[in-house]
Amino acid sequence: MNQLDTLIHMANQIADNNSHYGTQEEAAIRVAAHLKKFWARSMKQQIIAYLQQDGSNLTPLAQTAITQMQASLRPEPANLCD
Repeated sequence: MNQLDTLIHMANQIADNNSHYGTQEEAAIRVAAHLKKFWARSMKQQIIAYLQQDGSNLTPLAQTAITQMQASLRPEPANLCD
């Protein structure tokens, strides 16, 4: 299993573990918060890129959460010295 497969598996597990919290939207918010708080930037970037390119192995809840997480991440600051 490569790193991306591991991230997909982990995202789906986190989504499954939180799927019973309220509505689907509330569950997605919890999953997105978990990913944002505990995943390294490189992990977040990799799972976001996967969702944008394919995402077919992610559960619908994981897809929604990753989309929410992506929207909540701050853009990288511009280098003002250029």
